[in-house]
Amino acid sequence: MHRIIIFYKTLEGSCPVKEFLDSLDGKVAQKITWVLSLLEDLDNIPSLYFKKLAGTDGIWECRIKYGSNIYRIFCFMLKDSNVVLTHGFIKKTQRTPKNEIEKAEKYKNDFIERSQNE
Repeated sequence: MHRIIIFYKTLEGSCPVKEFLDSLDGKVAQKITWVLSLLEDLDNIPSLYFKKLAGTDGIWECRIKYGSNIYRIFCFMLKDSNVVLTHGFIKKTQRTPKNEIEKAEKYKNDFIERSQNE
């Protein structure tokens, strides 16, 4: 299986996941790129790196640990097995912040709504 990764863009044209990646140290960005390549190339991605968030409407998280930091990139799947990355953040607590999940769901709804109107 080969998935295609798409970066979500807002109506205004900003790209939250690219802005997040651009803000990171080069070595961290390299590790995230490696995890995203697993997402593209592997049929079964280990849950260490990719997991569906319980209690959400199809929101998944790419999970990256580098040094003592934990990074998350939220995404969702399209029917054709493409993956849309919404945004990323550095996880500071055990629980994933509710506002980050809500942001991912908002971006997903926006993406789907706008792609149906094209």
